[in-house]
Amino acid sequence: VVREGDDFKYAYGTTKFIEHTPRANSKAAITHAYAIVTLRFQQFDFVVLDRDEIEAVRAKSKQWARGNLEDHAWYAKKTAVRRVVNLIPKNAALATLLGAVVETERDEAAVRRVRFSRQLCLAVASRPAFHACFGLHEWAMVYRAEAARRHQGWPLRLTAAETDAVVESMPVRCTHFDAFRFFTPEARPLNRLQPDLDGRIENEQPGCIHATMDLYKWAMKLGPLVPSELAAAAFVLAADARSVDMRASPYDLANLGYEPIRIETSEGRAAYEVEQRRLAAAAAPVRAELVDWCTRILGL
Repeated sequence: VVREGDDFKYAYGTTKFIEHTPRANSKAAITHAYAIVTLRFQQFDFVVLDRDEIEAVRAKSKQWARGNLEDHAWYAKKTAVRRVVNLIPKNAALATLLGAVVETERDEAAVRRVRFSRQLCLAVASRPAFHACFGLHEWAMVYRAEAARRHQGWPLRLTAAETDAVVESMPVRCTHFDAFRFFTPEARPLNRLQPDLDGRIENEQPGCIHATMDLYKWAMKLGPLVPSELAAAAFVLAADARSVDMRASPYDLANLGYEPIRIETSEGRAAYEVEQRRLAAAAAPVRAELVDWCTRILGL
């Protein structure tokens, strides 16, 4: 029951809620009674009766005790409970259906994630790896953007003009949308492809360091449907790939202990390709295991 002085708020409708924090003593006047029923799949419903409604029921009852309502609070509670019982589906099939609506919505979203993850991983694995991008995507993200470049807190290894010259000196061949979308407006036309969100299955390939990092993203999006060991392996791989990604970037991260891979030189590009091939080889079994789990989940 709710008494005068309590904090009590509720609302019916599409954004229903009920909040009650008792503040009053046990002898304060009763203002409301309520009952909450928890249904399947974390659904709930409730009934709130104000004092006038409680008294109206009391007036019609031959069994209710007379006198102060405060002395018979359990009658008020019983009335709310009797009302809320009417909200519980009495038909077992209906109760199952109401629960299944929520579960089906959840299942459909999960199935879409599993299906897309599987399709993307299969598509990536089916293509030959491309090893001549040299990590230039990070450079394209700061191209001609000296005044408003990303990660202003970290200095560039070269001057802004020298950094721009590196981008202009080599073909820009990024296949990954989540990298390309951070290119500066001036850098976008320089890229051989124009990747977009809908084209991920058509464009991504196993030599891409970002595609390797994404294995952790897909593993986490599928949790808890895939084993934690797979997610952990994908995380370790993603951290390794990110380290290479940043070492090949235009930023000076020496203070963090990251020795740069100087892709502006032929020696640096060769070193980057070695790392790129190493990561692609390490990603292949993780990607294959992710496909295997997706296939099992989908029952294919």
